[in-house]
Amino acid sequence: MKSGFYMIPLSGLKEGSHLYDFKIDDKFFAEFEESEIKSADLTALVRLTKRSAHMELKVELEGSAEIMCDRCLEYFFQEIESENNLFIKYGNNPDEVDDKVVIIPWGESELDLKQLIYEFAHLGLPLQRIHPDDKKGNSSCNPEMLLKLGEHMTVKNEGIDPRWQELNKLKDNLFN
Repeated sequence: MKSGFYMIPLSGLKEGSHLYDFKIDDKFFAEFEESEIKSADLTALVRLTKRSAHMELKVELEGSAEIMCDRCLEYFFQEIESENNLFIKYGNNPDEVDDKVVIIPWGESELDLKQLIYEFAHLGLPLQRIHPDDKKGNSSCNPEMLLKLGEHMTVKNEGIDPRWQELNKLKDNLFN
């Protein structure tokens, strides 16, 4: 797969709004070694609004991606829906000013979206990646792994640290 598939030609592009649709699948993420997403069925809807001095980019990702569960380490499909906005300005040195502004060189003929789509897909993942509960509210994680985790859990109930008891006494004296 060539990176050119995720390119938007800028030369000859008229001012105004332009809509692009990209299919994101397993082959896309296979090109990124450290990707947390191994398999996916995503659609990227990209709206590029070209203005005289800059461009506005809106990327909407929708679909599902296969990721590893943080709890049981098995893979599952996670629904992804994300919307990201970006300003693209022209300048002498290509740079990423912040997470919302990118500078591309004057006269750039194409805009490569590959890295942006990759980052936006990962940003669309939840922070805690665990199997969703089933209809009865039970965990759908691997039950064998949950049993092993339960065997290795240690519960320390040594009571309250005496230093906290003294602080609680001070607090009670202040408010009483």
